[in-house]
Amino acid sequence: MDASGWDERYRATELVWSADPNIFVAEVAAELSPGRALDLACGEGRNARWLATQGWDVTAVDFSSVAIEKARHLGGGDLVQWTCADVVEWSPPAAAFDLVVMSYVHLPATDLERVCRHGVDALAPGGHLLVVGHARRNLTEGTGGPQDPAVLYEPEDVRSWIPDLDVERAEHVVRVLGAGDATQPDEAPSAVDTLVLATRRAVVTG
Repeated sequence: MDASGWDERYRATELVWSADPNIFVAEVAAELSPGRALDLACGEGRNARWLATQGWDVTAVDFSSVAIEKARHLGGGDLVQWTCADVVEWSPPAAAFDLVVMSYVHLPATDLERVCRHGVDALAPGGHLLVVGHARRNLTEGTGGPQDPAVLYEPEDVRSWIPDLDVERAEHVVRVLGAGDATQPDEAPSAVDTLVLATRRAVVTG
């Protein structure tokens, strides 16, 4: 779907995505000291706004002008630097961020690899890249998400796109959808996601 298609989708409803941050973004960021963060393909900005309220200095980028305008006016939106641009083509400042988030960015592999490379280039020494999205395994073992395997990815795919980073985690994670019954979690629908967390090695001096 191109930018105009996403504009129409974002116009059609108050919120396409949850107002809360992705559970894995929140989990990873909670273990880090706030610094400079970049949210690539941020949509309505749920992760960017949450990071900003946690003390991060956040830049967020998406090619949908409607999503960016919505994000500006939601709670915490004034704390984020918003940029309307196509993340496949947009080049972030080099070595400028302590955390780069790619949350549910689903594109053909060549484009997604290019976005990952932008994310790697944007990392400061010691900075972290977090990639989380629907796994191909979700097609047979999970619920929801894109149904085109060409835009889904596995942990080993992401590893191959970021060879110059130190990978801390590269795994499948299960995300329970909706409220569900906490006493019967196996009955709640769930999605199988890919999660990769990697770090640019810090420069050692002396």
